[in-house]
Amino acid sequence: MSAIKNKLPEVVSNVSKVIIGKKDVTEKILIALLSNGHVLIEDVPGVGKTTLVNAVAKSIGCSFKRIQFTPDLVPSDITGLTVYNMKKGEFEYKEGPIVSNIILADEINRSSPKTQSSLLEAMQERQITVDGSTYMLPKPFMVLATQNPIEYEGTFPLPEAQLDRFTLRISMGYPNFSEEKKILMTYKEEDPLSKLQAVASEEDIAVMQQEVEKVFVDDSIQDYIIQIVQLTRNHSDIYLGCSPRASLALFNASRALAYIRGREYVIPDDVKELVYATLAHRLIIKSEARIQGKEENSVLTEIVKSVRVPVVKINA
Repeated sequence: MSAIKNKLPEVVSNVSKVIIGKKDVTEKILIALLSNGHVLIEDVPGVGKTTLVNAVAKSIGCSFKRIQFTPDLVPSDITGLTVYNMKKGEFEYKEGPIVSNIILADEINRSSPKTQSSLLEAMQERQITVDGSTYMLPKPFMVLATQNPIEYEGTFPLPEAQLDRFTLRISMGYPNFSEEKKILMTYKEEDPLSKLQAVASEEDIAVMQQEVEKVFVDDSIQDYIIQIVQLTRNHSDIYLGCSPRASLALFNASRALAYIRGREYVIPDDVKELVYATLAHRLIIKSEARIQGKEENSVLTEIVKSVRVPVVKINA
């Protein structure tokens, strides 16, 4: 692996100048980025979701667009549209905000399912289709969507097809006392985001994404991933289990985590660390199980404990 991967700690450190005490959250966003995935950030207002995404985009030197999802937003507001240019006497495409490296879909569940679905092609195929013409999106490309898990009035829950396209679902959480005090001191004079400089580039990210694809995953680790995912499909407390896309997401995310940890191979702990962020949002728990107090994470804990952890021998 090249020395470019050494820029990853610099990115995390750079983001920490703006987002205090959330190194693990920044790492998960980088995991999704390096594995060509997307992230759903589910948390209450005011914890820094928008600032975090902006800080990551600035730190890696990528273009950033924020799309505020509202009930009156329509698909063309996202993808762009074709307009007639009278001077040229022809139709031409006017690109929408989706044509960017890092997309913040803010409060995604406030728009209608039709508008939400306008992201599906972009997230899966890295392209958009407008009036029958297809346009490729820039690389790297990542969607980071936010939603408030508490306020449901006037919202449209994300359909399973949309949720399944998010590699990870994460939560930032409230800062502790010392972190919140540091936030006050950091922001007391000016917003540090305005002075944040890039410590990596689009080209660096492209190289790292290629290197992540070369991270070795032993057959036993692959079997471990498949066993966990398949058990979600026949667990007594789960109404809808995870699809093969979930297996692939966990596989790719585990490679990215190993890469960030400085290894050229995946270990079982990489898989276990990412099981909840990768699989929980893809499950539908039966109503009778919820009445008994069971949630996605608790059921996943049962599943992970029931699968034998492989012993992998790595030749030095």
